[in-house]
Amino acid sequence: MSDAKRVVILGGHGKVALLTAPRLTSAGCSVDSVIRDPAQSAEVEAAGGNPVVLDVEQAGVEELSKAFDGAQAVVFAAGAGGGSPTRTNNVDYEAAVRSMAAAKAAGIKRFVMVSYAGAGHDCEKLDPDDSFYAYAKAKHDADAHLRQTELDFTILGPGKLTLEPATGTIQLADPDGTIGGRQPGDDEAHTSRDNVAEVITHVITANAGIRQTVIFYDGRTPIPEAIR
Repeated sequence: MSDAKRVVILGGHGKVALLTAPRLTSAGCSVDSVIRDPAQSAEVEAAGGNPVVLDVEQAGVEELSKAFDGAQAVVFAAGAGGGSPTRTNNVDYEAAVRSMAAAKAAGIKRFVMVSYAGAGHDCEKLDPDDSFYAYAKAKHDADAHLRQTELDFTILGPGKLTLEPATGTIQLADPDGTIGGRQPGDDEAHTSRDNVAEVITHVITANAGIRQTVIFYDGRTPIPEAIR
């Protein structure tokens, strides 16, 4: 059944997803929150999401496409959360790519990727033996793949995530994470998860940031002015 205002969030039990679901529902959307563990259902429901139990690491394109059918948009907020490089690649890259193919198969154009500010360049600077390398490369490659699709994507690259409350205002950064060519200080290169949720809600409900990669930190510019 088609619902033009239904949004599917992959990684529905993540901190950002749990903050995003109530914002989307307040904006008039319904939210399907895809989770791996049925025990997470109550928390998802409390946030306003409809829990859909599906392991994105294992799910194929056809299975994902059925979950997406009729939705307005897909948000990829899933992640392995560290651990083995193999699982990181499986979730942060392979599952992301399958999700893109599934969106296309389901006839969905809108795809929002939750990435991070350094995804465009970190893997080129890091030693492959660095524990962070697998994540950096998976996110870099997933973002690069998304840019090659015909989807109406928005790639979001927040800085170091914090638990600060949303301000609704951000600072746009350059593709390399600098601000006007200047390396931001530690007190600047952070983004509250609450603001990430605000940005996700804005780009979906306002259909903003189409085919853009948006690197951003907490700042002073209202989100609707910063991302059009």
